[in-house]
Amino acid sequence: MSGLGAAAGPGWQRDSGGEGLSLLAEEPHGAAPVDFLQELPSCQSARRRRGGTQERRPPLLGTVGSRGDAARALPQETGEPAERPARERPVCMAEKRRARDYQQAETERLSRWEKWRRTSSKSLKKALSEVKGLSSYLVLWRRDIRSIEGKFGTGIQSYFSFLRFLVLLNFIIFILMFSFVILPTIIPTFGLFNSTIAYIPPKNDICTIYKPSGNKGLVYFYTYLKDLLSGTGFLEVTSLFYGYYSIDAVWISIMRYNLPLAYLLATFAYLALSFLWIVKRSVEGFKHNLVHDADPFQSYCNKVFAGWDFCITDPNAARLKHRSLQYELQMDLQEEKLKQKIAERRMEEKLRIYSLRIFINIFVIAILSGCFYSIYRVTVFSQENSNVSIRNDTRTDLVNLLVQYLPSMVITLANFIAPLIFAFLIKFEEYTPAFEIKLTLLRCVFVRLANIGVLLFSLWSQISDCGSDKCKPCGYNYKLYPCWESDVGQEMYKLMIFDFIVILAVALFADFPRKLLVTHCSCKLVQWFGHKEFEISDNVLEIIYGQTICFIGTFFSPLLPAIATIKYFIIFYVKKIVLIHTRKPAARPIRASSSNFFFLVVLLIGLLLAFVPLGFSIARIPSSKACGPFRNFNTSWEVIPDTILQFPTGLQQFLFGISSEAFAVPFFVILCIIMFYVIALARAHKRVVEQLREQLVLVRSDPTLDSHNKENFRGTEMRGILVFIVSWIFGVCNRQ
Repeated sequence: MSGLGAAAGPGWQRDSGGEGLSLLAEEPHGAAPVDFLQELPSCQSARRRRGGTQERRPPLLGTVGSRGDAARALPQETGEPAERPARERPVCMAEKRRARDYQQAETERLSRWEKWRRTSSKSLKKALSEVKGLSSYLVLWRRDIRSIEGKFGTGIQSYFSFLRFLVLLNFIIFILMFSFVILPTIIPTFGLFNSTIAYIPPKNDICTIYKPSGNKGLVYFYTYLKDLLSGTGFLEVTSLFYGYYSIDAVWISIMRYNLPLAYLLATFAYLALSFLWIVKRSVEGFKHNLVHDADPFQSYCNKVFAGWDFCITDPNAARLKHRSLQYELQMDLQEEKLKQKIAERRMEEKLRIYSLRIFINIFVIAILSGCFYSIYRVTVFSQENSNVSIRNDTRTDLVNLLVQYLPSMVITLANFIAPLIFAFLIKFEEYTPAFEIKLTLLRCVFVRLANIGVLLFSLWSQISDCGSDKCKPCGYNYKLYPCWESDVGQEMYKLMIFDFIVILAVALFADFPRKLLVTHCSCKLVQWFGHKEFEISDNVLEIIYGQTICFIGTFFSPLLPAIATIKYFIIFYVKKIVLIHTRKPAARPIRASSSNFFFLVVLLIGLLLAFVPLGFSIARIPSSKACGPFRNFNTSWEVIPDTILQFPTGLQQFLFGISSEAFAVPFFVILCIIMFYVIALARAHKRVVEQLREQLVLVRSDPTLDSHNKENFRGTEMRGILVFIVSWIFGVCNRQ
């Protein structure tokens, strides 16, 4: 009943003596039910259509019954005019006039300096608000995304908004890599700013021979096409790949630009930028999810009484919204029914279901193992045979191209077949509908991202294959991989290009022919298949897979973010055309808030996965001695201590000190203490919120209950923190 109390509570304020809910308006922890009106679909749509200028408005002061009291009490309590304009207060017109008159009377008593300061502050806020409103018109695909939202709902709109975010993210990464890595190598080429290139002679002449397979002389056109698809030939000697940047320093006038250090720091910068940006957006989505999913009964009330979006104007969008609300209610009821059925299960049924789940999970693990082993074997075969070709032989070049693309083909095939098997098997495990969707998506995410990891593991097993003393002079398999970073970059490039080709091919040769057949063919079998649904989760996993490739491959191919930007820019229009002309909305629509949070969490998992191979490549695998900016270092990481050794002695001692165990251990302990304190504080807040919700239901019958809420909150908070810390200390002592 707490959700019903939150919805009906506003009407109880004046009957309960005026103090019942005013305290809840003061406490930020009870603000979720109070601010419910601002979370309505109509309010959010209207706010977006106004261009975001209303975001600056603070939350409502209170509930319906308490609005007048709050408006009257605010000036007397503060003793100064409220900063909030009277027209924005959620009160009646008479109260707004009274507040306006009060503000004007208070303004007359102020000094000239205070008047000028308040006037300047208001003018600045108004100017910033107007600039923010005008800047909203410059947002990429603003009208297109708004049109998609009106016709197909917020769930599909969230996919296209996420696609726009990836375009912007890749563009920023490209600007970063171009500014600090690519541009310093272009400036000396044209002799700008009196710049020159500095080379340091290699220490070991044995491993420095690198002859890229660039096209020389007269070649056929199809050779350029093959090189464009595989990243070899003329592309191998361009700024697209790592091997091109074999420069130790750039002298711009009298300034020395350390390119190896800039290359490594730019890599760390784009990873840190991506991580912070994704986490920031994820936290916003998590807070939105927390408000909406706090109470199941409140969720029912929201859907029944406030689920409709009155800004919808398109009849198809209205029908879609009807279906969406109906589906959500059906799924909620079905889930409750299934939970009741689970609670009533006998021991024999539980044993049967658990045994079946164990068997299915073993089968899933077997499928994953088969996919991983196939990728490993195909990668080894491709690397060993891709260089065996005879020039000017069309058939051999075509076979060589297919051999080079074998890993990409097998990975794409595994990404297509495995989710179909998972979706079929999940039906026999008898989970709740919500958990069924989450588990299927989790398995699909794992198979897509793990396939990339297996590919990289296969490459590194070949690079580090030191049998028969292959790695003795250079530290890696120099004969097969003279510039192994460029080879890894070519594999990432091929995965990116092949993924783009598959997306276009599915749209052209699967979606549109199916649309024509369903429209013009009356065969029962064809009509049974019908229009294909626009599955949001599958499309999102598709682009997150490509973005994970970009995260990993940018170190080995600095121009890969530019390719990803162009790729996602084209995919936006391809998916829009496919959605409008060939697809229908999914029968299981998902809410925009939960979908945005899920998209970002999966993208964050992909980014964290990228940290592992990049960290291993930078810190553990010996860098190529024949190409790249790190050819004079044993590993890419060695450029950091080598640069630190050039600093003054005091700064060197400080930097080496903060990187030692003597600093790391106390720092880690302090972080753990802070983390346990924050966890304890969150648990105490959660307990207080639950108590306030329970008391909110009883506020009508006992209006004196909330007079002690503030004291109870502080006491419960401190007790919860102390209990958690003491229990944790005793737990650690018992383990020792």
